Amino acid sequence: MKVLIVGSGGREHAIAARAAKSPKVDKIYCAPGNAGIAGIAECVDIGAMELDRLADFAEEKEIDLTIIGMDDPLVAGVVDVFEKRGLRVFGPRKNAAILEGSKAFSKDLMKKYNIPTAAYETFDNAEEALAYLQNSQYPLVLKADGLALGKGVLICNTKEEAEAGVKTLMLEKQFGSAGDRIVVEEFLTGREVSVLCYCDGTHILPMTSAQDHKRAKDGDQGLNTGGMGTFSPSPFYTEEVDAFCKKYIYQPSMDAMKAEGRDFVGIMFLGLILTEEGPKVLEYNARFGDPEAQVVLPRMKNDMIEVMEACIDGCLDKISLEFEDNAAVCVILASDGYPEHYEKGKEIYGLERFEGLEDYYVFHAGTKRTEKGIVTNGGRVLGVTAKGGSLKEARDNAYKATEWIEFSDKYMRHDIGKAIDE
Repeated sequence: MKVLIVGSGGREHAIAARAAKSPKVDKIYCAPGNAGIAGIAECVDIGAMELDRLADFAEEKEIDLTIIGMDDPLVAGVVDVFEKRGLRVFGPRKNAAILEGSKAFSKDLMKKYNIPTAAYETFDNAEEALAYLQNSQYPLVLKADGLALGKGVLICNTKEEAEAGVKTLMLEKQFGSAGDRIVVEEFLTGREVSVLCYCDGTHILPMTSAQDHKRAKDGDQGLNTGGMGTFSPSPFYTEEVDAFCKKYIYQPSMDAMKAEGRDFVGIMFLGLILTEEGPKVLEYNARFGDPEAQVVLPRMKNDMIEVMEACIDGCLDKISLEFEDNAAVCVILASDGYPEHYEKGKEIYGLERFEGLEDYYVFHAGTKRTEKGIVTNGGRVLGVTAKGGSLKEARDNAYKATEWIEFSDKYMRHDIGKAIDE
């Protein structure tokens, strides 16, 4: 079968690598792709938001399955566009992708259906939000309602920080229209864990757990980013936690969306926090996490294409997910200055070291092929992933592998998965 993957980052590279392992797949396209994806797929110069052009291409090439990697086209309704043309596509429709597209929607949904989450208020007027802050408990969390590249969340320790945050989001429009409405949320403490789930509209199958590191600098300092690294599984996601989440969070989330007439088919990503009162939902996403996909997919034993087809066909209950009894750690190699100001076009050396290796991967995020070779083309450049028999061994292997890669202004955190050693 012929597969089209939509997106251009490390997540899409990880998806392409898994698709290439499926005996069902004999040709992969990626739009627009990147220099790493080009090694296993034919990259096509169509942007992820060019919905009709993507559908035209899928028709022209007689694509058997399109996998949408990114959030923006999902929220914009790319699945609806494909389905109207009778094209087979993996991902939630527009009316279900709102689960990620609007934080206010997802908070209201959780409140209505008693899914555990933080207390909150929503505002679409900056003056009303500022007035609410006068008598609030601190710290608290401000969230842009819309999509903000994973960066529209501000943790505010004081009233002054919160006031500045409201101005940044709602008045200065740092994230554009995503900040037209904001969610003001109570600050929860506990270990964070990410769980990605396959969904067929009725059934939900959670994958192995992972934990992301969002802050730019060691010790969880610095600005929020799209993710500086991740590890899987989380030692804090116990069987007891899993049983609670299946009963009170995962299936109720599916049932809630169905009850609202928004059947969710695709990947439901749950950002959880393990509080003293039990697990609670921090956020939903409507696609594979990035960089969570880079540690979860390499550990999955199943044929990914087979599972995705079961989701589309509504028979996910016939699938039993299996994961390797090991661990994986991904360290993001970024351009110094990310997530604010950084330079592009730096030549990358050492990528060939990963060729032919079983348990080491280099997933391209912001790269580009030029006449002089592969160069940096974004803030997050590469995701170096390694497996190991334990989380500590995987971590040691991943950091060893980061030394194989060199480029000017290379930057990374040195404490990804350090909680493993604590």
